[in-house]
Amino acid sequence: MARKWAGTAIVIYFLILVFMYWYLFNGDTSLPEKWVGTAADPATFLNARELMLSEQYSQIRNFMFFAYNAFDWIVYFFILLFGLSRVFERVAASQSKWRIVQAAVYLFLLSLLSYVVTFPLSYISYNLSKSYHISTQTFSSWMKDGLIDFWVNFGQMVIIVSVLYWLINKSPKKWWFHAWILSIPFFFFMMFIQPVVIDPLYNDFYPLKNKELETEILKLASQADIPAEHVYEVNMAEKTNALNAYVTGIGANSRIVLWDTTLNRLKEKEILVIMAHEMGHYVEKHIYIGIAGYLILTFAGLWLTARLMNSIITRYGKVLKITGIGNLSSLPLFLLVTAMLLFASSPLSNFVSRYQEARADQYAMEMLQDKDSAITMFQELTRSGLSQVNPPLLVKWFRYSHPTMLERIISVENYHTVEK
Repeated sequence: MARKWAGTAIVIYFLILVFMYWYLFNGDTSLPEKWVGTAADPATFLNARELMLSEQYSQIRNFMFFAYNAFDWIVYFFILLFGLSRVFERVAASQSKWRIVQAAVYLFLLSLLSYVVTFPLSYISYNLSKSYHISTQTFSSWMKDGLIDFWVNFGQMVIIVSVLYWLINKSPKKWWFHAWILSIPFFFFMMFIQPVVIDPLYNDFYPLKNKELETEILKLASQADIPAEHVYEVNMAEKTNALNAYVTGIGANSRIVLWDTTLNRLKEKEILVIMAHEMGHYVEKHIYIGIAGYLILTFAGLWLTARLMNSIITRYGKVLKITGIGNLSSLPLFLLVTAMLLFASSPLSNFVSRYQEARADQYAMEMLQDKDSAITMFQELTRSGLSQVNPPLLVKWFRYSHPTMLERIISVENYHTVEK
């Protein structure tokens, strides 16, 4: 039975790969005739080589995204199907009577196996980015970040899994609700410590060196009634050629952050457009909408996960080597179900995110009234990331938390500046 299920899973996986390859490499990503020759047309701001590379890189990167997600699912499925999860549980139980120690041992074995099995795809993704000159990171630096990821995720998961399975065993019917309640303070705690504890593990953050630019950014913040005292830059040039800026954290630990690549490649007016965009999120209270969305999706996700896990274990527990939902050996099923639910819900969450990003773009235009700088900034973002201006629909649904560059540039083109 296990061999039959494994064979079926492999066939389904390869059918997914074949479909996505056909869809991504044969889809029409050309611009509507109306926008050919305009500022939204990549042929007007990219040379022939950049056009070719952006199409190639985007196609391969998008294919890797779908391939990696489906591969994660099949890894969890095989860990259950071939009894590896039950072996890990027995090893963990033999090490200690303490549940938190058992969870730590089990998670280490599961995480190590997952890391090793998925490493080839991760390396292919890294090498792809390197070969197209998006990544500038050395192999040793990339490995260091990977190991930091491993231990940061491991530490968080030990806490989450220990509490989760304690709740499952204490309240088999309502564990998902109690887990949702406890996830709320944990979510805020992680948001609070992210800028000052976790992010500095990967990169160095320091106050913006260009004090004149910082003054201009803080002026914009003051106009928007944003309580900001400092702007930070982060040394990303040793890792990437891509551009980025963001606001992170909550309360006293909130930060406005600019990548040094953004500072090096964009003009001051273009940087101010990005900063005005980020401030638009604050003014529009998108952080509160995001928190509300997180609470709703987490509630629905945990409820669905509980129902699906109970149903699957009842019908297929013997095949998957799971004797009960309260056993640690059921964790890969929990991870599989939640991963698939997150993937399935991503078109909805991305749709909401794209709306918010469009609103932030609109706010930046209203604040600065600078169409030219906004357009050249979007064009440079396209060039630096070798992005498709008009990606295929499925890519937009599942990958794009921001409007496409076509939509963003068109929105700026259509904006009517106000005479001051």
